[in-house]
Amino acid sequence: MSTSTLPHPGADATAAAVALRDVRKVHGKGDAAVVALDGVSVALPRGSFTAIMGPSGSGKSTFLNIAAGLDRPTAGTVTLGDIDLARLSERRLTMLRRERIGFVFQAFNLLPSLTVAQNIGLPLRLDRRRRLRRSQVREVAARVGLEKRLRHRPAQLSGGQQQRVAIARALVTRPEVIFADEPTGALDTKTGREVLALLREVVDADGHTVVMVTHDPVAAAQADQVILLADGRLVGTLDAPDADEVAEHLAHLGG
Repeated sequence: MSTSTLPHPGADATAAAVALRDVRKVHGKGDAAVVALDGVSVALPRGSFTAIMGPSGSGKSTFLNIAAGLDRPTAGTVTLGDIDLARLSERRLTMLRRERIGFVFQAFNLLPSLTVAQNIGLPLRLDRRRRLRRSQVREVAARVGLEKRLRHRPAQLSGGQQQRVAIARALVTRPEVIFADEPTGALDTKTGREVLALLREVVDADGHTVVMVTHDPVAAAQADQVILLADGRLVGTLDAPDADEVAEHLAHLGG
């Protein structure tokens, strides 16, 4: 385990899908100011699976939101490939998220009135420059094992099937990076493992980059690397750890 910072993102920018350089995020001002991230520098390689872990209040969600362009840092830079997110207007940032980033959330965030096919195809409909191709929706539905459920609505699906719809929706635009926020948090153990195996597969088979926030050492053990945060700072990394190793290090951090 490394207890210093990760290699500086400038060292190999071409290999990084996402890079944070000296990122700081402060909420509030004066005596009420809370430092959520404090000088974080990290490069996430293309085609890798990274888990973000740490105790409650360590900055995991803030890290994910800033890396995904959902929030802006108080200081420092964030790049997606060769694009500096700080240089983008809100409109351009929204377009970039639609085109190059996929999201998977714990609560699935499916629209209950839409069918599986319509939920999967929603990002394509929102991006008016893209043409919605039913074949593309069917292809990605088959990829996650839902080709026979395209006309079902979310209420007719199990939790695991709903999360598979969310993953398919994240994949349909063929994004460079998929950000997953506690993707197994609402699932039972068996179903959670199936979802994790699917995320692992989209990295290994399709070359996607996955960045996942999780509190579960078993989930983190699916990753190529685990980034450990505490008090908004990067305190170490684990390379291809098993669940016991992750749990041990989390215990030392108070997680």
